[in-house]
Amino acid sequence: MTDFWRSKRIIVTGGSGFLGGHFIKRLKSLGIRQIIAPPRSECDLTTHDAVRQLCASSKADMVIHLAAAGVGIAADQDHPGNFFYENLVMGVQLLEQARLAGIPKFVSVGTACSYPKHGTVPFKEDDIWDGYPEETNAPYGLAKKMLIVQSQAYRNEYGYKAICLLPVDLYGPGDNFDPKSSRLIPTLIRKVLEARDENAKYVEVLGPGDASREFLYVEDAVEGIVRGAEMYDDVDPVNLGTGLEIKICELVELIASLTGFSGGIRYDPTKFDGQPRRCLDTSRARERFGFVAKTSLETGLGRTIDWYESMRGAHVFERV
Repeated sequence: MTDFWRSKRIIVTGGSGFLGGHFIKRLKSLGIRQIIAPPRSECDLTTHDAVRQLCASSKADMVIHLAAAGVGIAADQDHPGNFFYENLVMGVQLLEQARLAGIPKFVSVGTACSYPKHGTVPFKEDDIWDGYPEETNAPYGLAKKMLIVQSQAYRNEYGYKAICLLPVDLYGPGDNFDPKSSRLIPTLIRKVLEARDENAKYVEVLGPGDASREFLYVEDAVEGIVRGAEMYDDVDPVNLGTGLEIKICELVELIASLTGFSGGIRYDPTKFDGQPRRCLDTSRARERFGFVAKTSLETGLGRTIDWYESMRGAHVFERV
């Protein structure tokens, strides 16, 4: 544990979610015992009075805002208004109430979905305003993107220390495998495993499979957030990722290999494939606070598959 974390009191939003659970575990490994992470049933972050009371009574040294509403293409398509409102109001209220309560630092964890649909790849932080996000993700991505504006405005007017970190798509043990709301990797793992267990001749994948994505193992994301929270204090947003992209068709083939599925793969080109390409320039994180992701996609997928197979019988699903 570095001296920075010693005796810190930390508010963590979204602590019961996928990323939040891993993040709190990491904070505890640093020796931090004063972690304030109330579940939504006790503190609804969309409610002004709840956010005001949380910040005012906490005597916290830092807020780390991980909470997010919205996950998966299907859920984003079904609830664009709700996801826009909840993400926007949570961020706006938390940052304002943290400032008013005198909490010294605010760490906003946003999303790579904020980047333009047709931006230059790899996405650089300075290019985040160069176009509109992919339409399905836009309400969620734009709501999170407003925290960049708010953080910069608060720094300019109040001198308030707020930083913005932008992780790419996360995956890992403990992810949400509920078919109604899961993201790409857990959706594909579940499909391929079910096809394997049923001795299916093929597995069907929605979309043509030629779009690309970048993925960050959840424990690497946690390290990036910890480093940013401790070492970074500047107005510029910072990407967190691997800097490596993979086509969805290649991802499916890798999952099939890791799970032992020997059937074929059929792509449905009539279905929506989302963002054409997604890959981040990660040089700023390396240069500003020394973050470099360490877990290869194959290693991370193997750990995720092993975790899910161990939990399948219990029907355990966790929602971000």
